[in-house]
Amino acid sequence: MAKLYSKNPEKNKKLNPKDETVSFILNYSKALSVIKINKMEFEALLN
Repeated sequence: MAKLYSKNPEKNKKLNPKDETVSFILNYSKALSVIKINKMEFEALLN
């Protein structure tokens, strides 16, 4: 198996997502509805 770790990992690397990305994820999470019936789960996007 290939070694997937680097020798000098960058710690404290700050990620700055775009405002559009944050907005998209928030809107998606607001529109997502999970319906549980017995042991099954159904996902519905309410857009």
